[in-house]
Amino acid sequence: MAGSREDPHRQSRAARELPVLLHSMSLFREFFETIFAGREIATVVEVGVESGQVSSVYADLGAAVYCVEPAPSDDLRTFLEADPRLALVEGRSPDVLGELPVADLYVLDGDHNYAVVRAEVDWIMANAPGAVVVLHDVLWPCGRRDFYYQPSPLPPAEIHPATDDGPTVWHDEVTPAGFVGDGVFTCAAHAGGERNGVLTAVEDALAENDGDGWQLEIVPAVFGFGVLMKADSPGAPEIFDALRPYTTSKLLAAMENNRLALYTRVLQLQYESAARTDESEQLTDTITTQQREIERLRTELAQANAEIVGRRNEAQALRDELARALAPPSDEGQEVGAALSQLGRAINARIRKSPG
Repeated sequence: MAGSREDPHRQSRAARELPVLLHSMSLFREFFETIFAGREIATVVEVGVESGQVSSVYADLGAAVYCVEPAPSDDLRTFLEADPRLALVEGRSPDVLGELPVADLYVLDGDHNYAVVRAEVDWIMANAPGAVVVLHDVLWPCGRRDFYYQPSPLPPAEIHPATDDGPTVWHDEVTPAGFVGDGVFTCAAHAGGERNGVLTAVEDALAENDGDGWQLEIVPAVFGFGVLMKADSPGAPEIFDALRPYTTSKLLAAMENNRLALYTRVLQLQYESAARTDESEQLTDTITTQQREIERLRTELAQANAEIVGRRNEAQALRDELARALAPPSDEGQEVGAALSQLGRAINARIRKSPG
């Protein structure tokens, strides 16, 4: 990991190949190796299948794997069909668990809400008391807050008032700048209280089965890796002992909290950047509209100016014509007029002298 003198950039290359948000169950491979080393795991029921890559981890460790997914994608179907060790089971976990062979290991990473997780854990405790149960997302943000995939199959009574906004570690209220589902899921508008969240569901199941010896330990990393089994089940002491450096690590917990703080800050910055981009686009549209309006007004003004010039020319021509009409007669015109007047008098005189 540290690189070498000859290759000092090995760690940075590995870092930039990772996603900004670590979330996959594949990151817990070493913990699954610990579980498989501590006891025989012949059958795994995996609830909530990512791409099938994690399913292959269980198969590589020697188990037959039943992959429970209510709405598998075509890519997931193709991947699972190509590996005979992996069996696709279409349906919701509360409906299909009873139809499958009792497993040695149950991996619960499907619906992250109280109703579904409680139903899953109750069924396992009643029907597979010797199994190991691994639960993802037992810490923030799902530990004390329900998340609901959309459309949710749950009855309204099992759903808290929900919102499209999401949680952030920077304040207690949900926000559009938090962990949002973008239409894929909603979350409970408020955290905490009764029947709310993955960890609350597990705790209530433990309380109801108090005295049966069930024990829960949590690795505080990547949203919380929970391991649930009876303390006297095969391999339990060895598995819990092997996990103890992780489940009790204050350093690991601090790093997880820091990771969440940094990532939710990134979400906030992305939201603010998108908002500024929207504002910029709106401003650009406004400027473009105003420029078009200005150009239209300029055209109208030019047409109006041309019309004014034309009317001014017409007015000047009328003024010139009026001036000519009102101007006094010239000397030549007066002489002609006098001659015509004299001629007219002479003609009149001759007419009067003619015999009647």
